[in-house]
Amino acid sequence: MSTSSRMLRLLSLLQTHRYWPGPELAQRLEVSPRTLRRDVDRLRELGYQVDAVRGVLGGYQLRAGGLLPPLLLEDDEAVAVAVGLRSAAAGSVGGVQETAVQALAKVVALMPPRLRRRMDALASQTDAPAPWAGGPQVDAAVLTTLAQACRDDEPVGFSYTARDAEPTDRRVEPHRLVTLGRRWYLVAYDRDRQDWRSFRVDRITDPEPTGQRFRPRRLPADDALAFVQAGIRRMPQRYAVRVRVAADPEAVARAARGWGEVTPSSGGAVLEMNADSLAWPVMVLAELGAPFEVESPEELREQCAQVARSFGAASS
Repeated sequence: MSTSSRMLRLLSLLQTHRYWPGPELAQRLEVSPRTLRRDVDRLRELGYQVDAVRGVLGGYQLRAGGLLPPLLLEDDEAVAVAVGLRSAAAGSVGGVQETAVQALAKVVALMPPRLRRRMDALASQTDAPAPWAGGPQVDAAVLTTLAQACRDDEPVGFSYTARDAEPTDRRVEPHRLVTLGRRWYLVAYDRDRQDWRSFRVDRITDPEPTGQRFRPRRLPADDALAFVQAGIRRMPQRYAVRVRVAADPEAVARAARGWGEVTPSSGGAVLEMNADSLAWPVMVLAELGAPFEVESPEELREQCAQVARSFGAASS
């Protein structure tokens, strides 16, 4: 084997066992103990923490270091990691969705087609609505494709169904994926409309990368999340919600997950948001579990009363 191939094999062996006797490891690699020591030193230079025990019973052991170096995964391990990341990206683990989809894009980019097919088949059996999300479900394959396009500065085309509209074909330069509340959004420059847009990912179908590259444009906002929030505030909504909550403002903001404005007030906080449906404000208030007073709209008071009656009947 070449030196590079041998080092990859050495790293793979070190990752499969907690401790390797030196003679056995050298025999596996078909090298002398001296060559083995040199290869271990090369791994250390790359950031892998390899402990060595000298003597007749000496050997080598890979331990955790201060940094995370590249990992070598067997086929089954790679599929398991990818399926787990898909589940996290879909919202099964709150707070890590964006990081999960970025990591998923890196893993999938290195997977051969046969492993991608295994991943898709297994994920189709395990993908399920996130217990906390309550929002529209997103195809993890769509997320992966869009994340890779964002990473590689690659134009992508897809079919998009806006609210109360027929599907349209879009050609965009993807910038970033962000999560807000219960939804994923793609921030991108729309080539046909020659302007920046945010697209709900659950309304995107059949994304197709072009294989080309584009020069990234400057986003007209501080960041992608701020761009999405500004666009939502400009959209007409059915309900203007205002609620006084006897809870810490930071706790209210965490429960709202970026939807609406939270202002500290005497005895708690004021939550204001615009919404097409009252289901989300009710979920936020239920999650807080704190006393609250609905100032508007009247429909929200009725919705809360109806939910209270339903829960009361179920617990009696």
